[in-house]
Amino acid sequence: MAKKDWEHGIIKVLLTEEQIKSRIKELGEEITRDFKDKEEEVIVVCLLKGSVLFFADLCREIKIPMKMDFMTVSSYGNEFESSREVKIVKDLDENIMGKHVIVVEDIIDSGLTLKRVLKMLGHREPKSVSLCTLLNKEARREAEVDVQYIGFDIADEFVLGYGLDFKQEYRNIPYIGIMGAFDGDE
Repeated sequence: MAKKDWEHGIIKVLLTEEQIKSRIKELGEEITRDFKDKEEEVIVVCLLKGSVLFFADLCREIKIPMKMDFMTVSSYGNEFESSREVKIVKDLDENIMGKHVIVVEDIIDSGLTLKRVLKMLGHREPKSVSLCTLLNKEARREAEVDVQYIGFDIADEFVLGYGLDFKQEYRNIPYIGIMGAFDGDE
């Protein structure tokens, strides 16, 4: 069996490492500006797994006292169901009541799972909940989600790299690429 090239199937670079790094610095500056005078604690929440690279780089650019926490959720149902059940696989360790929460997501497309996650977090009575996404795919939106911080608006393409995966691979590619059709030798 031949070794597969780590960039196999990527037909185009959508966002370079430099573009991503520059925009994350700007997002960090925006978040710092918006939360620097808040008295309440700030907790930045990473939605695993795809957001981990973005989350780490973003947190390094936020110049205020904060805590980090992690959450893993799964949505259940099949592609024919319009309502999906959301299951928390790994919940937050921090109590968010009365605190400012910034949820960090890698990509928002349908918004269905994220809307349910934000509703769950809202029931825990935080002072505020903000949403920061690296990629916003508005063309696929099925549920209205209020996003305060957007890295890039993108077209309806299958993207991977920089944390985004295909069958758990490609996450370590340092840019965001567009996936083409596989030729069957995967």
